[in-house]
Amino acid sequence: MTGLRPFTIDVPEIDLEDLRSRLERSRLPERETVDDWSQGVPLAYMREIRDSWLNDYDWRELEAKLNAQPQFLTEIDGVEVHFFHHVSPHAEARPLVMTHGWPGSILEFQKVIAPLVDPPAFGGEPADAFHLVVPSLPGYGFSGKPTRHGWSVEKIADAWNELMGRLGYELYYAQGGDWGSAVTTAIGVRHPKRCLGIHLNMPTVRADPKATDLTDQEKDALLALKYYRDWDSGYSKQQSTRPQTLGYALVDSPLGQAAWILEKFWSWMDCDGHPENVLTRTELLDNVSWYWLTASGASSARLYWESFAKGGNEPVEVPVGCSLFPKEIFRASRRWAEARYRRLVYWNRLEKGGHFAAFERPEDFVREVRAAIAAMA
Repeated sequence: MTGLRPFTIDVPEIDLEDLRSRLERSRLPERETVDDWSQGVPLAYMREIRDSWLNDYDWRELEAKLNAQPQFLTEIDGVEVHFFHHVSPHAEARPLVMTHGWPGSILEFQKVIAPLVDPPAFGGEPADAFHLVVPSLPGYGFSGKPTRHGWSVEKIADAWNELMGRLGYELYYAQGGDWGSAVTTAIGVRHPKRCLGIHLNMPTVRADPKATDLTDQEKDALLALKYYRDWDSGYSKQQSTRPQTLGYALVDSPLGQAAWILEKFWSWMDCDGHPENVLTRTELLDNVSWYWLTASGASSARLYWESFAKGGNEPVEVPVGCSLFPKEIFRASRRWAEARYRRLVYWNRLEKGGHFAAFERPEDFVREVRAAIAAMA
């Protein structure tokens, strides 16, 4: 395993002091003119977030938890990649690389790592075990920030393939949602000789809105997609066209970064109207702090500029499993998926959960990963 360096997260205290100072000096806008979230995150909730982040939140607690896990850096094509590598104690374990998206992070997977690595400790079978590789996307978290353009979804897929080889995994599986789904799909397209199969919780497929034989489920999916385009996609337009301009605000204002992220957790989770119905405030602040303390507002947004609406629809020939959560942004139908994923061996629709599947519904997520990859054998 050449080119790998053990890594410890150690945010300088001066950065935490700077965060506290900025929170203390926050300049807030006036209250929204509605009584819901339709104009964005309500002022009252952002005041609560500010007060909790300033007075109650402890970054060092998260830091210690993460530093108890095996994590590394490795340079791939000039960019440092930060990743966790959990080796299962079970001989039957299969290598699996899991990729997050925006505005999530590798923190999404914290509740599913142990059950996937050591199933017997959670009532499972040794045959369900995985060796897990969990990298941060370039420009996210403690991975490096590309200094030259070109780090598209396809390039990241190639980097992950290189990473798995460095770890000694000549054959492996891949999993992802959001940008992780796009990266994972690209792995299946570009590296079919080494990737044994992929699992997706947001399959990236094209729908035909002009089709005359749409099912009720497909009509519902197209309505959800229309709502997303009309009311929920402004962030993607900005990040895919002017990420640098946006970055000045996100990297300068902690509450600006928090609101930019928290609105999407509210919108995309199966949370009955409030993100804290699913995740704790500490979990939400962990994820926001991950972006803030690494100053990732601009660098994470650039992935949209590099890749958004630029990808193809190449067929995927490796085995594919899909888990559809009801509050996902785009909920493909099986026939739409089969048009791209030619060997669709597993398909399941769940009753609860949203975009951040591993974070929101960890037990369901673990079962889905196990079942999908078992179907690829």
